[in-house]
Amino acid sequence: MTNNLDNKVAYITGGSKGIGYGIAKALLDIGMRVAISSRSLRAAEEAARSLSTDTSRILGLQSDVSSMTSEKAAVKALIAHFGQLDVVIANAGVGYFNSIEDLTEEEWRRTIDTNLTGVFNTVKSSLEAIRQSRGYIITMASLAGTNFFENGAAYNASKFGLVGFTQAIMLDLRKHGVKVTTIMPGSVATHFNDNTPSEADAWKIQPEDIGEIVVGLLRMHPRTLPSKIEVRPSMPK
Repeated sequence: MTNNLDNKVAYITGGSKGIGYGIAKALLDIGMRVAISSRSLRAAEEAARSLSTDTSRILGLQSDVSSMTSEKAAVKALIAHFGQLDVVIANAGVGYFNSIEDLTEEEWRRTIDTNLTGVFNTVKSSLEAIRQSRGYIITMASLAGTNFFENGAAYNASKFGLVGFTQAIMLDLRKHGVKVTTIMPGSVATHFNDNTPSEADAWKIQPEDIGEIVVGLLRMHPRTLPSKIEVRPSMPK
């Protein structure tokens, strides 16, 4: 895609708080139009209103990324509202951190269904529109996608899979003029797993920092594609 981003349209899953919200704010600040989704319509609409009162530039949508039907409906509503789709940020995610002895089947399924299958559903639902616009797909993975850790069986599996999925579709789609990147953050001060960020999290990456990375990617020359970006706090705790 070109780096003229004025009035381009982005869809951000899991955009009602945390990293997704930070990215939405960054994209609105540079003149883009943005749709954010959440499993809760109320949360999506409240977040949209807090980002902008201009409904021609912001849209809150209900969607459960683990459902292909739900994601297709969200993308259809987005295109009906904005008329196009140029950027997809597959950000929605969950995490359950238990040893294999304690990890439940439900925790495993929900992690994989959201963090991996959910991204597949988002990409497939938006692919026709993204190919038409020769746009950009960005997935939000994690350093947990290359670094395994104790009690991380479900989360590591989902993020290792997501990194592999994203790199493979990057090769599939670049010949069609579609860029694909995965961002792999380390410690982020976010609302992930109902955590409430505090002053003690000031050393961590902030959601607005991820927003800056996304803006930088979108502004990069069309000939250049950073396909995988690892990002860490500059100083350890």
